[in-house]
Amino acid sequence: MGAGKWIAGFLGWVAFGPIGALLGFMVGSALDSYIEQARQLPDSDSYDTRTYSRTTYSASEQRNSFLVSLLVLSAAVIKADGKTLQSELDYVKDFVRRNFGEQAVSEAMQMLEQLTRQDVNIYSVGPQIARHMNYSQRLQLFHYLVQIAMADGQFDKKEKGVLEAIGVTIGLSQADYASVISMFYKETNAAYTVLEISPSATDDEVRTAYRKMAMKNHPDKVATLGPDVQKAAAEKFRQVQEAYETIKKERGMN
Repeated sequence: MGAGKWIAGFLGWVAFGPIGALLGFMVGSALDSYIEQARQLPDSDSYDTRTYSRTTYSASEQRNSFLVSLLVLSAAVIKADGKTLQSELDYVKDFVRRNFGEQAVSEAMQMLEQLTRQDVNIYSVGPQIARHMNYSQRLQLFHYLVQIAMADGQFDKKEKGVLEAIGVTIGLSQADYASVISMFYKETNAAYTVLEISPSATDDEVRTAYRKMAMKNHPDKVATLGPDVQKAAAEKFRQVQEAYETIKKERGMN
C-alpha cells in the first residue's frame, strides 16, 4: 500500500492547517482532494474543518488522529538534541506496531523519517492539535513524547525545553506538563512536582493532590484510543501512585 493511500485513512481533521501542509508532500492526490473540498466550503470560522458537517469522531478516527499527531510531534522531539537516535525511532515503531499492526509500520516510519527532515513548527501545529483533541488525549500524547525523549536512557535539557514548549502549545497547564516530565526527568522534589504540589504542602494537601491526580490520569480517560494507549495511561497512573508513596514514606504518613 502506498504512503498516500495509507495516510489518507488517518487524516481526519489533520488534512487542514499546518499539519496538512507538513504531510501534503507525502499524500499527493488524496490530500489534494481533501484540501480542494475544504476550499469550496464556507469560511473556516463558520464550519467544522475536522469532518465538514460532523462534530464528533468514532473511536477509530480519534485513534488515527492521535497517531498522526504523535508522528508530527515526535519528529520535533527526536530532533531536539540534534541527533536522530535509533532507540527513539524504535520506540515510535513499537507504538505503531502495537496499536495499528505490522502492516502500518513501514508507511508510518517513512512518514516519520520525512518529518525529521522538515522544520516542524510546534508553535503552529500545537494549537491545531489543541483545538481538535480532548484534554485527556493531549495529556496522554504528551506522556508518549516524554517517553520518546527517554528512549535512549538519557533526558537531554534541549529535549526538555522542546517538550515544555509542546506542552504550552497543545494547551496543557504548566503544572500538568511539568508533572509528566518529572516522572522521567528526576530532579530534587520530583515526586512533589508529579503531584503538582510543593514540598511545603500539608499532609492533607498531599492526600488531596493525589486523589486529584489519580482521577485526572485514570486510564479510562483515554479508552477510545485503544487498549495499548490505555495500558500506557495505566503506567502513568502507576507513576502518580509511586510519587505519592515516596512522599508518604519520607513523611511517615499513614
